[in-house]
Amino acid sequence: MQRNPNFTLEQMMVYVKIPTQELRHSRAAQELIEEGRQEGEARGEARGEARGEVKVTLRLLARRCGPLSEATTARIQALPLERLEALADALLDFRDGADLDDWLAQHTG
Repeated sequence: MQRNPNFTLEQMMVYVKIPTQELRHSRAAQELIEEGRQEGEARGEARGEARGEVKVTLRLLARRCGPLSEATTARIQALPLERLEALADALLDFRDGADLDDWLAQHTG
């Protein structure tokens, strides 16, 4: 596999002369499938956690700064989790929407 990292599953199975159907039922394939399932669940939980944090942060920002524009909301939703957490901390010091605009200008591209 290291020699041919761009092979698809089907190409690899032809190369090693193992029918794909037989591979699917092998112990190795079942272990890989389970590993992938666990990684997917972990990513899903992380995304769920981030969505919850975005929702709370947006609600607190609206209370502190007034209604947020769609553009501002989209910028906040696009923040990586560590920046979102920094924004959640910083919003406690905001007086109004101008402070939010300043923070976003300093911390986003």
